[in-house]
Amino acid sequence: MNQSFLYTVLSLTAYSPPGLLNYVFFVLCLLLDPHLHKPMYTFLLHLALNGIVGSCAVCPKVMQSLLSRDPFMSYGGCLLQVLFVNVYGSCAYAILAVMAYDRYISICKPLQYHTIITPGRVRGLLAAAYLFPVGLTASQVYLTSQLPLCRFAVNKMFCDNLVVVKLACFRRDLENVYGLFIVCSLVLFPFVCVLLSYMQILSVSWRASKASQRKALSTCAPHLIIFINFSTIILYSVLYNRRDSVSVLGNFLNSTLFALLPPLFHPLVYGLRTKEIQRSIQKLLLAAPPRLGPAPPHLRVAPVDRSPHPASRRPGS
Repeated sequence: MNQSFLYTVLSLTAYSPPGLLNYVFFVLCLLLDPHLHKPMYTFLLHLALNGIVGSCAVCPKVMQSLLSRDPFMSYGGCLLQVLFVNVYGSCAYAILAVMAYDRYISICKPLQYHTIITPGRVRGLLAAAYLFPVGLTASQVYLTSQLPLCRFAVNKMFCDNLVVVKLACFRRDLENVYGLFIVCSLVLFPFVCVLLSYMQILSVSWRASKASQRKALSTCAPHLIIFINFSTIILYSVLYNRRDSVSVLGNFLNSTLFALLPPLFHPLVYGLRTKEIQRSIQKLLLAAPPRLGPAPPHLRVAPVDRSPHPASRRPGS
């Protein structure tokens, strides 16, 4: 990498001067309640942690730029943001594919579930869900960093790989081929895995009883909702990033959908009925104080008898 490029300053032209829209988005960035990132299951825990990585990669710099009249970012910082944004998207897809495999084993092979989904297998699946995306995306960012820059204005609220490639003086065939390989490995392959898993689940559920069908639906519905939601967001972001000129509102919408909605929406889908998330939503929307239970016996205060003492009564009263 040419070391001089690391100290190059890029201008983020997608930001308008501080105004109402900037302040609204700044407040939305603050609404990520950390209590919503405590999922019930190990895979959901890692999905939530991955969502925090995506939010931290985008939101702090976005929030700073929203309140600044001259938003700038170093080229090295832009490449670092590209790396974490790519890790966020690709690892989320990989974890969703692992969760689909877990649902397939639990429904199609329930008697063998504990012998297949062992702690060692869980660690292996999670390691693969992290190592492959991180390795492939890091290599892609390195190849992108080798391109010489001829433009320095980014009409987006945050950096991604395609944005940086568009700043280059030219594009090599190696980046194009490797980008296609990334899409097939980190997007298409997990998508096919999820699709095949649900085809098997649907086939088994179709021959089961009504009660088993309802149980399978309740088990798979949260994951399916999350997968469709995230796939739609990724598709929208890809189409959005291929546009050369977009409005301020379009930038705002893309940043909200990509960096804020999944980390907030995914834990809610799985844990909406848990008491902790109910308290978080109550605190956020209603600001109602929590109910206090009865005091322990050693802290209870006996009621005071305020009637006159018999010895102090007057005779004949």
